[in-house]
Amino acid sequence: MSNFKEIMAFVSVATRGSLSAAARADGVTPAMMGRRVDALEERLGVKLLVRTTRKLSLTFEGSAFLEDCQRIMNDLANAEASVSLGGVKASGHIKVSAPAGFGRRHVAPLVRDFLAANPEVSCSLDLSDRLVDLVNEGVDCAIRIGELSDSSLVSVRLAENRRVVVASPDYLARHGRPVSPDELARHNCLSLNPQRGWVFSVPGEPGVTRSVKVSGRFECNDGTVLHEWALGGIGLAWRSMWEVEQDLARGLLVSVLDEFAAPPTGIYAVFPQNRRLPLRVRLLIDHLRGCYGRPDYWQG
Repeated sequence: MSNFKEIMAFVSVATRGSLSAAARADGVTPAMMGRRVDALEERLGVKLLVRTTRKLSLTFEGSAFLEDCQRIMNDLANAEASVSLGGVKASGHIKVSAPAGFGRRHVAPLVRDFLAANPEVSCSLDLSDRLVDLVNEGVDCAIRIGELSDSSLVSVRLAENRRVVVASPDYLARHGRPVSPDELARHNCLSLNPQRGWVFSVPGEPGVTRSVKVSGRFECNDGTVLHEWALGGIGLAWRSMWEVEQDLARGLLVSVLDEFAAPPTGIYAVFPQNRRLPLRVRLLIDHLRGCYGRPDYWQG
């Protein structure tokens, strides 16, 4: 029991941003909360939090441990719900937000199937690339891709997201195949505007990445358009595997610079940490994770 209290204390401190805020929520003193975190770090033999008089931040190990703890806590809540609710059916309304391109391909069809299996549930699906405010906009669950910066949200990792540089065989025949990220400077790169750069691993330095600024004659703020331009032989594009995997399998696109590919990031379901998830939302998240986890899903 004490081990579980230590973990709960760590999650509370990490998500609320301070010992005092976590202590108020748990009805204990900040000193007690600090001792629980200290005991957890001593037991694990690793530093999870860096604490100063003004700031609290997660270490690399702390960030990874927090993600695992939140996933396990969500799984535990699901297990409790399945036992306590027994044969009760999911019902009510869900408001879901997802990025536009990913949502059209990989959320909307699965939501449709979920609603068919749960006829007493309804759903509003908002497809937008803007960062929605879950609390103020009444969103039950949002799908987000990449690193998560908002520690006030609980996240459930649904799948991995890997990005690759692709081009059509025709483009590569005309302009040659780049053999290093530095050679992108002489290629027509299809940029998402505004673009912070394409991210690549540094050979021989595990976990180290670098951002390479690219340029070209074509820019667009819509990833679907960049994908179509790449298929049309206009230039190189840096796209997610969920978008281009079928094109690669069919030979419509070819990936390049694979040996420099950055480590995969995550595809997450996120929701406010202080909100108890209704059964309908938990079941939808489980449905998405189950579908994404099938080996044949992304090739379909």
